[in-house]
Amino acid sequence: MAFDTEHEPGVAPKPPAETAGFRLNHTMLRVKDPQRSLDYYSRVFGMRLLRKLDFPEMQFSLYFLAKLDDGEQPPEDVAERTQWTFSQRGILELTHNWGSEEKTDFSYHDGNAEPQGFGHICFAVPDLDAAVRWFDSNDVDYVKRPEQGKMKNVAFVKDPDGYWIEIVEPARLGKLGQS
Repeated sequence: MAFDTEHEPGVAPKPPAETAGFRLNHTMLRVKDPQRSLDYYSRVFGMRLLRKLDFPEMQFSLYFLAKLDDGEQPPEDVAERTQWTFSQRGILELTHNWGSEEKTDFSYHDGNAEPQGFGHICFAVPDLDAAVRWFDSNDVDYVKRPEQGKMKNVAFVKDPDGYWIEIVEPARLGKLGQS
């Protein structure tokens, strides 16, 4: 029998038919300075900006980024690219509330300080050691390096707004969580 789901209390025995086609599309982070955050995610993580949507009446902008596969080509047409963006997996939406970049004492809660809530986003990398060297050469701030703490082979870095980003190499995680 093919794997369907791990079984834990609260997990539905099978997905309701009405959820066929549902897909987690994106996660949203609020950012103080879009230029700084766009530089970070595009330069350090290689993400591409798929769409920017402005909402002047509500004074905010949305930036949709993704790490595209080699050869992956989003549509040129803006309407088609917007539809394509909202049909993908693993999109990062950065939300900028206009004017926040001008407030020197303003910052967003990272979710890891008390009271805790949101925790982190995660990037899988093909080579954790190479990724660490890349982060070091780009002066990325660490929460935890792979050799630190009880969870080895997992790193956490911070983005410009202090949000945590977990960095994992899937090949090193086969025994994660096993006694």
